[in-house]
Amino acid sequence: MKYLMWLLKAAIFFTLFAFALNNQQTVAVHFFFGTLWQAPLVLVVLAAFACGLALGVFVMMPRWWKTRKAAQRHPSGSSTFATSTNVTDNPSSLHHGI
Repeated sequence: MKYLMWLLKAAIFFTLFAFALNNQQTVAVHFFFGTLWQAPLVLVVLAAFACGLALGVFVMMPRWWKTRKAAQRHPSGSSTFATSTNVTDNPSSLHHGI
């Protein structure tokens, strides 16, 4: 299984590497007020991905802070779901999805 995962990772890497090699043409990105950025297409795609990733992290930060504050208020680490439902008490209530 370990070798299969390494093979999958290598296949993904070489696919992305081939994508980068095939997209080296220079493209122009036009911003506002006549600003122009010329770069290889693969860098433009990478920059767009990085900006989307950064924006997603930035948007999620308030929720993470709220969750962290709630966890610090309750240091035992118990959540309402974990305390209200204990699966090991009644094994006949387990559903196997068959």
